[in-house]
Amino acid sequence: MKIQLQKDQGSSHSFTAKNEHGFEIKLSNSSAGKPTGPSPMETVLMAVAGCSSIDIVHILEKQNLTIDQLNVNVEGMRRDEIPKIFTEIKLQVHLDGEISAAKALRACQLSFEKYCSVSQMLEGKVEILYDLILNGKKVEKP
Repeated sequence: MKIQLQKDQGSSHSFTAKNEHGFEIKLSNSSAGKPTGPSPMETVLMAVAGCSSIDIVHILEKQNLTIDQLNVNVEGMRRDEIPKIFTEIKLQVHLDGEISAAKALRACQLSFEKYCSVSQMLEGKVEILYDLILNGKKVEKP
């Protein structure tokens, strides 16, 4: 896996990162003026949400379950000292479809605790917490 990053012309706070397939994202210093993209720390939150969502969908689809909608809200709490690393990441997974609470919760658990490479990479440094909202109702963990 390789990424190339280049500083954008005319800006000291804007960068473009490109992967081997040619897909690009803009990165920016969120504390400088008008950001042109997410900050690198925001992309970490996006990566946790994206990785876990891919897992959850894959796990449920392997069981032939219908997923009508999946949204994830993520909040990251950082320490005040430099480096301002995340201390806690909270995710709220909103899932709609014909899925039992037990199966949806198990898919989330497997993702966050076993399969999501991003979550696992952060393990030991960041507390990752998640809630599941299934068809508009919070699912309580046993």
